[in-house]
Amino acid sequence: MTYVVTQACCADASCMSVCPVNCIHPAPGEPDFGTTEMVYVDPRTCIDCGACADACPVSAIKPLDLLTGDEQVFGEINAAFYADRTDDVPWSAPTFPVVEAPRERPLRVAVVGTGPAASYAARELLTTSSAQVSMIDRLPVAGGLVRAGVAPDHPDTKRLGEMFTWTYDHPRTRMYLNVDVGGDVSHADLLEHHDAVVYAVGARLDRPLGVPGEHLRGVHGSPEVVGWYNSHTDVDAAAIDVSTDRVVVIGNGNVALDVARILLGDVAALERTDIADHALAALRTSSVREVLVVGRRGPEQAAFTRPELLMMPRGIDVVVDADAQVAAEIAAAPAGSTAALLRDLPQVEIDWSTAPPAGRRLVLAFHRTVEEITGTGRVEGVRLRRAGATSSLPVGTGLVVRSTGHRGSPVASLPFDDVTATVPHVAGRVVDPSTGTPLPGTYVVGWIKRGAVGGIGANRADAQQTVATLLSDAREGRLPSPPRSPRAFVRLLRSRGLDVVDRRRMKRIDALERSRGATTGRPRVKFATVEEMLGSRRR
Repeated sequence: MTYVVTQACCADASCMSVCPVNCIHPAPGEPDFGTTEMVYVDPRTCIDCGACADACPVSAIKPLDLLTGDEQVFGEINAAFYADRTDDVPWSAPTFPVVEAPRERPLRVAVVGTGPAASYAARELLTTSSAQVSMIDRLPVAGGLVRAGVAPDHPDTKRLGEMFTWTYDHPRTRMYLNVDVGGDVSHADLLEHHDAVVYAVGARLDRPLGVPGEHLRGVHGSPEVVGWYNSHTDVDAAAIDVSTDRVVVIGNGNVALDVARILLGDVAALERTDIADHALAALRTSSVREVLVVGRRGPEQAAFTRPELLMMPRGIDVVVDADAQVAAEIAAAPAGSTAALLRDLPQVEIDWSTAPPAGRRLVLAFHRTVEEITGTGRVEGVRLRRAGATSSLPVGTGLVVRSTGHRGSPVASLPFDDVTATVPHVAGRVVDPSTGTPLPGTYVVGWIKRGAVGGIGANRADAQQTVATLLSDAREGRLPSPPRSPRAFVRLLRSRGLDVVDRRRMKRIDALERSRGATTGRPRVKFATVEEMLGSRRR
């Protein structure tokens, strides 16, 4: 009996380091690592030891014989990855972490952010050096995208947060939450009290479409919609209006399918998740019956992954907007491709001038671009264009979601590349783009480093590179020496009247959210505002 990697795979390669027979690929250092939808177990060489399942932080690896229902297809998916490969897959070249040189005192490193990139970076520092780590976040809670970006109906993926708890709880970690770097404290302030600063601030913005009508009420970026149903404190509880029959999502990546699934999903199932209370209340009375997911390219270039499409809940009819070119591309798609998955889906001629049919339907449309968003005051329709064809107008659309990718925003005191929306760097070391000169003690990791590409697990290898660069700089004496002590940093925060949330208060907020959820059979009920979180100390 072989083990199988399933939908929740985070691809952070934890499983590979414990496999005694090298049967999980692609591995770090292999050409296709980071480019595949997930990693795969080779059924020809798996010895059924189960070490990978124990190591997986999201419980995505399971025995083939125990897969049930929709998960059974992952046995075929894992095997198909090795269909054209030789039985003898060479071992990846061994890699060894860079460790710090002997020092008179431990390094002091500030990590700005507490999401996956920040947590992987802090964890790497704690395991390869004696560094003291200050984790700083503008919100009173930790977790970043694990808390506020992962869909609530993906509980296995959210388990990564439990792995990051080790980092938050480490005796050499100090938590400084509800502190805004660039507002409450500056980059210079951090370097006065730390040898180095690692920025892991992500990519908070979405990419605008640049079409007429984009300013209308009812048009939102996917970060706002995802934040709304995940109780992100930046998003007002009333921000998203779901009192519409039809929703148009522009872009067809995994986030687009997440949004469609939440808007069309079974509310009873969502009641068992940590979805925001305000979103749950809105979805109970929602009139959404159809979500149109629009892609500008063909089905073979669809940005969603096969696992996301395959795990679409029962009760949602998934159809393809009928089109001769699309039909031909699906028919010609090679076995195992994303487009081939669409062969069994109905191809439906849709009359966009009428209301959606009864039930819940997800429509996948390809080779379509947005020409205009129409409406008076708020969105009422979307004009789509296909090359060589007349425009169509999906009417009755009261909600449009841009799901065209995330974009980073400038970080105070750091250079910024407007084209890539990243901070210029060399192997994580921030540099002046005009001269290539490194900014002393300044580093980046995650999406603000490499752009908004790659899943959560991609941050592990990314963090290893940045930390290796930092420790090499420390070994070569390139880091500035901070003139002030860690205690002086605490005094600085107090002198500015900041209500700093430390580890103890962070855990108090977490315990209260879990307690609120326990009364209704949910993993947690999140606080939706900073005020509620800060007020929890009095509960």
